[in-house]
Amino acid sequence: MSILYFSVAATLLALAGCSAPNPRVETRLNANAALTGDIPVDPLQWRVITSGVDPRNSTMFTLFGNDAAIQYSRISTARNYPGGAVLALVTWQQQEDSRWYGGKIPAQLKSVELVDVRASDDGRLLNLYRAYEGSPLRETTRLKSQADGRPTYLFSLRAAVMP
Repeated sequence: MSILYFSVAATLLALAGCSAPNPRVETRLNANAALTGDIPVDPLQWRVITSGVDPRNSTMFTLFGNDAAIQYSRISTARNYPGGAVLALVTWQQQEDSRWYGGKIPAQLKSVELVDVRASDDGRLLNLYRAYEGSPLRETTRLKSQADGRPTYLFSLRAAVMP
């Protein structure tokens, strides 16, 4: 009896998984927010250091870090990341969340900024900055005056403290 019950239950579960999608339910995959283009790494696979919103520009951002950046951000509040740390600031336009009144979710990807901290031959740390914009992402050439302050800004974003 229990084998027959299990067989019927398994068949019903298999059939339920094959039912037609409900046209009143939106898909949950936000393809517009995905990273596409000529970017050498996928920071969305890294861990989050912090996130925030810019209501004036209707944008939201997430600061991601590789393992070296994550480890440093959790033990220090200083701004001098060690060699090998890579930070990525990913910025999206905001859009209304159709499932949650008043909520905002990422819309179109706006930019990705990378700072790669490397040691030079003489032991000094260098901050290699690259910015990518557009859809698909393409490396941009920013004025030196614009690019100089960006690593400092990324380093100044403090790690979020979670309970």
